[in-house]
Amino acid sequence: MLQEFFTHPDFWKYLSIPIVAAFVGWSTNWIAIKMLFYPIKPIGWPPFLGWQGILPAKAARMGAITVDTTLSKLGSLEEVFQTMEPDRIAKHLVDSIEPRVEDYVEWVMNEENPQLWDLMPKMVKTYLYATVRSKLPSVIKRMIHDISQNITEMVDLKELVIKQLLEEREIVNKIFLKCGEVEFRFIVRSGIYFGLLFGLVQMGVWYYYPEWWILPLFGMIVGYATNWIALRIIFQPLRPKKIGPFVLQGLFLKRQEEVSEIWCDIVAREIITVHNIIHNMLYGSKSEYTQIVIRKYIREIIDDAVGLAKPVVQFTVGMEDFLKIKDSASEKVIKLTSAAFDDEEFSLERARLVKELMRERMVKLSSEEFQYLLRPAFQEDEMKLILLGAALGFAAGMAQLFWVFGGM
Repeated sequence: MLQEFFTHPDFWKYLSIPIVAAFVGWSTNWIAIKMLFYPIKPIGWPPFLGWQGILPAKAARMGAITVDTTLSKLGSLEEVFQTMEPDRIAKHLVDSIEPRVEDYVEWVMNEENPQLWDLMPKMVKTYLYATVRSKLPSVIKRMIHDISQNITEMVDLKELVIKQLLEEREIVNKIFLKCGEVEFRFIVRSGIYFGLLFGLVQMGVWYYYPEWWILPLFGMIVGYATNWIALRIIFQPLRPKKIGPFVLQGLFLKRQEEVSEIWCDIVAREIITVHNIIHNMLYGSKSEYTQIVIRKYIREIIDDAVGLAKPVVQFTVGMEDFLKIKDSASEKVIKLTSAAFDDEEFSLERARLVKELMRERMVKLSSEEFQYLLRPAFQEDEMKLILLGAALGFAAGMAQLFWVFGGM
């Protein structure tokens, strides 16, 4: 029987079947991975006449899942902010503002009451500068401490994460590509092995039963099955299972410590940064409470700076204008606070601390909890990827039928 097969006039055509099947397995998996991530921005008119990478398109959904399933287990917002060292944050803010106290005082006064500022004696101005400068460190320190105690009332973590991922969808790709680099390589490579095995079966069936529909049917099965098997091997079994001399566990789950290092580094450097926390605090959906706190402390500085002359100042400019000066000063401090945390070096220092906090806890997550780092990327559109493989496999089978075996 083997001799008959090897001497068959169409031997090389039959041999092409497992080779094409291996190529179909590899190419469908490769295309599926690429379509998972690219393009980052939509092309055409999705979802029917265009395409956008599945992950970039679902950046908001991924952000919400990350907060709900993972970040909530790695540390509360209060813990994260405490890890960033509030006293160090306060000192950084003072160091950013203090050298230009004169400019900031003039900025406020010239905007709200330039006539009063022009008429004010130099000695009084000097006293105002000195008072603001001396009061600034203690007031800022108390303000940051107040913020750290009420951080959940001022920052919406889910909003922060979703906003960052929508603005920089590349971060979603970076997280999954770096964390799942080994797994994605396996998915592509496994298409060759599984495709070859299915192709050998397909070759035997075609040899004895050469119906036209066999090739496209098996092509579809190869495209479907190679994707399905690869996805299962990545995440299953959840826990190590010993079978003879071998220990089986999902490929991704075996690398928990390595992946934790990568994931926490990206999240701490690019998402939950001191800059993003402060920005959400100042301009996010809960910023009204933050502004109340800032106004309270800035008004205290102004009242201390005016001191005994407060009744005279109020009489001179009027109570309403005096309150405007306080509010204007608060608005300026909000802008200065936001700008102070654009310092990349300072942000990286805080990021290292947050990364370590999260990493220590992530390596201790159970396999069930840990799988949700990467699993949502597939779970949301797993069937779409598998059916895509099936469709590409069917097309390859039809092409083989006509180009290699001459049609129906």
